[in-house]
Amino acid sequence: MNQQNKIFILIEKQMKKELLTAAILATLIACNPAQNKKAELDKLKAEREELNVKISKLETEVNPGQQKVDKAIQVVVKKMESTPFTHYVEIQGIVDGDQNVSVSPQTAGIVTNVYVHEGSVVKKGDVLAALDAQVLKQSVEEVKTQLNLATIIYEKQKNLWDKKIGSEVQFLQAKSNKESLENRIRTLQEQIDMTKIISPINGSVESVPIKVGQIASPGVPTSSIRVINMASAKISAEVSENFASRIKNGNQAFVRFPDLNQEIESKLSFTSRFIDPSNRTFKVECRISSKEVELRANMIAYVKILDYSTESSFVLPVNIIQSNQDGKFVYVVQKSGNGTTAVRRKITTGMDYNGNAEVLSGLNAGDQVVTAGFQNLKEGAAVIF
Repeated sequence: MNQQNKIFILIEKQMKKELLTAAILATLIACNPAQNKKAELDKLKAEREELNVKISKLETEVNPGQQKVDKAIQVVVKKMESTPFTHYVEIQGIVDGDQNVSVSPQTAGIVTNVYVHEGSVVKKGDVLAALDAQVLKQSVEEVKTQLNLATIIYEKQKNLWDKKIGSEVQFLQAKSNKESLENRIRTLQEQIDMTKIISPINGSVESVPIKVGQIASPGVPTSSIRVINMASAKISAEVSENFASRIKNGNQAFVRFPDLNQEIESKLSFTSRFIDPSNRTFKVECRISSKEVELRANMIAYVKILDYSTESSFVLPVNIIQSNQDGKFVYVVQKSGNGTTAVRRKITTGMDYNGNAEVLSGLNAGDQVVTAGFQNLKEGAAVIF
């Protein structure tokens, strides 16, 4: 008779015994309904425990290794292999034109003409608007009349002086008066030019807040016309000074535009040498071409800057790395006799990014690190995977 038949016979005998006991108890209870049911329950539990022990003993005899397998903890492992690791700094920035200017008049006055509107394409030197310069123009005409007379007197004095007639002082006075009036005309002409709002760049007009009849003044936003050239744009952002040693000109960067659902690759073209004392950040910029994506000034962009990379490193998910008073550790599976056990391995980690951490020390190539089922592990626990 094999061992399994023995188990079945034992179970059958035990069930008959339990049925007989239950029948006797039922008879006693029928005769005495007030009998203590707690004693009956305790007796049945004791019999069940006795039966479980016998069954377990027979199962061990049938399959000696089965009991150890049942007690082993099921885990998932990852074999350690060298892999590249990169770390990025992610920040929010804004789009700005490479040339984005707000052009205002250089002097105060009443607006007499506005020559552009929103969307107008302009070139460097084009007049965008003009202020009243009538008084200055009249002054120029008056000075021109005076200059004509001064020029005639100068020429006569020069002819006489060339013939050694007259005094040198009279000649010098005539020359000085003529040159003074010429300088006066140039000054007035420059003042007239200052009443014109002139575009300093090629681009398109984005804002024209001024109107004819309005008083315009230098530096006032309502007196300024905005001109933007988006042929070449830049992304400006502010980075914490903690990264100052790792972020340099030329670092690779990826710029993502959430509103356009686009991402393009670029490089840092500028890193400021100035730390803003109010928020302990420094400014960075990267340039992109408007041919790559349709950009607008002040558009939000997310910049991902590469500040660290290595071609060969051990990388583990951050959530499997545990800590105690001695530092960080993971569990590694090792052979132990005919089975495998979990061994605690102390590790040192570097940077972490996107849910993964770089392991600097504590692991070797080929180590099998427990990545699932480690929550209930203890040093030396039997595991299967």
